[in-house]
Amino acid sequence: MTTLSPDTAPAAENVGPLLRAWREQRRVSQLELALRADSSARHISFVETGRSRPSEEMVLRLAEHLDVPVRERNALLLAAGYAPRFPETPLDSPALEALREGIERLIAGYEPYPALVVDAMYDVVAANRGIMTLFEGVPRSLLVPPLNAVRLTLHPQGLAPRIRNLREWRGHLLEQMERQIALRRSAPLRALYEEVAAFPAPESEPGGSAGTADGEEASASVAYFALPLRIEHGGRVLSFVSSISTFNTPMDVTVAELAVETLLPADPATATYLHSWLG
Repeated sequence: MTTLSPDTAPAAENVGPLLRAWREQRRVSQLELALRADSSARHISFVETGRSRPSEEMVLRLAEHLDVPVRERNALLLAAGYAPRFPETPLDSPALEALREGIERLIAGYEPYPALVVDAMYDVVAANRGIMTLFEGVPRSLLVPPLNAVRLTLHPQGLAPRIRNLREWRGHLLEQMERQIALRRSAPLRALYEEVAAFPAPESEPGGSAGTADGEEASASVAYFALPLRIEHGGRVLSFVSSISTFNTPMDVTVAELAVETLLPADPATATYLHSWLG
């Protein structure tokens, strides 16, 4: 019989298959990952097959080079028999007071343009006046906390009837959710996706005679630099493009899963109207 050393003892918690799944999802070969992580393809193979138990440092190094989300890095550590490294601090904890104040100041400073902050489930944790004004007219039942940005956008009683390019915007949101599901492998997020994907899809874009933000008909010559969200508000059609920001190198699961979404006016008329609207 061959006696295995501790470094080649079978891993009891099956971290190997998890790491292999992440590597394959990222379409990275064992050799490429080994070069990135300053290891060897042989060692990566032994880790994935359970012939070698990776150190805590190696698990974190591989997770870093595979761009594994912070929450799933904790899961990898647990599977390898180590304690989770990253805390999950409630957003209302005193420890995150500076973060909350910073977020509120950030989105308030973005006014009159709409801005909000969502968590991993697209639940709204903060929003400025611009966003809340766009929500005017939405049934109160959809505004009960936790307010979900995707559900509110695509629900037939939410913003969907007012979105002039709903088919395109719906496709954009669902594709974004699919990428997040593949990245995070979240069952609750999958359930949310299935719920909103089942909402009626438009056969054609909503019509109507509402004007643009300056009261004139939309011009086909407008050269949008990104897919716009074209939404009716107060008899006018406002055009926005969306920008999403996350925190750099987060060390907490809660912070890692926050995203700041800002809506930038896609044309001068929308910008002018917003300044007069909330100015």
